[in-house]
Amino acid sequence: MPIRSDIRLADLTSLRLGGPARRLVEVTTEEDLVDVVRSADDVGEPVLLVAGGSNLVVADDGFDGTVVRIGTRGVTVDADDACGGAQVTVAAGEPWDAFVARAVSEGWGGVEALSGIPGSAGATPVQNVGAYGQEVADTVVRVRTWDRVAGEIRTLFASACGFGYRTSAFKGRDRHVILDVTFQLPLGGTSPVRYAELARRLDVAIGDHAPAGEVREAVLALRRGKGMVLDPDDHDTWSAGSFFTNPVVDPGQVPEGAPTWPQPDGRVKVSAAWLVERAGFGRGYPGPGGRVSLSTKHTLALTNRGGASTADLLALAREVRDGVRARFGIELVNEPMLVGCTL
Repeated sequence: MPIRSDIRLADLTSLRLGGPARRLVEVTTEEDLVDVVRSADDVGEPVLLVAGGSNLVVADDGFDGTVVRIGTRGVTVDADDACGGAQVTVAAGEPWDAFVARAVSEGWGGVEALSGIPGSAGATPVQNVGAYGQEVADTVVRVRTWDRVAGEIRTLFASACGFGYRTSAFKGRDRHVILDVTFQLPLGGTSPVRYAELARRLDVAIGDHAPAGEVREAVLALRRGKGMVLDPDDHDTWSAGSFFTNPVVDPGQVPEGAPTWPQPDGRVKVSAAWLVERAGFGRGYPGPGGRVSLSTKHTLALTNRGGASTADLLALAREVRDGVRARFGIELVNEPMLVGCTL
């Protein structure tokens, strides 16, 4: 296992921010992943797991512990045409969008609207990644983990994963190291379109079906237009994606005119982008010294314009959060994981 002590976490994250790691270990097998985490736990060494690094905001001071870069690979398929579906197990380190591309090419449905999302397959259950009317909770069957408390491999079926809007039983907790994820994906090659913006792009009605390949290409085009497909030459993509989740509030808290989505518990999800814009923070709104800004394409993305620090980014995030609270009385919550820093 390659071990390094000269790495900056800025080199491992899509924001390109973050200070040094005391030690970086790169693992390519499940056995090595478990061994490194278990060994660190035995001596009380802090552990940070990194794969794609697309959902991390790391402090300028870095991480005083062992960073484990997960490079495990493998996709195992158990297709059953009689049942109309394929059960597919994906190693934690597999790049997510490459898996989605394969799913579309194989005629497996259920993840095509999640195209273009950076990061790894193992990270998707943590956040319950979702976009354009799909989320991984719709298709996850089970998540296989190393349980750091019990000291054993443990499988959690979907009902035990605590999936909710951009959350799960794994988020904000260090107990489980995800080893692989199993998805149940319907066969057929078409996809129900559930999101209005996507329906308009495809020129279909909400609820109609469209070929999965066309859905993927439409989603990629929409994401590129918002700077949400990684491009090293485009500073609008030097981000962690949407920095704030859409807040879920009581109906009486909804500002007049705000786009909303009713929730099963009677509350209402409100567009965070609308709140940010109406609070006075438009596209390209600058942070300290112009080193960070809201994306010029999408107001929910906080971006590194080059030469920024994590402190710069957090200062802008606080300004936006506090401005929305002052204007609407609604508290925005960060979506990416904060390491060694707070909002």
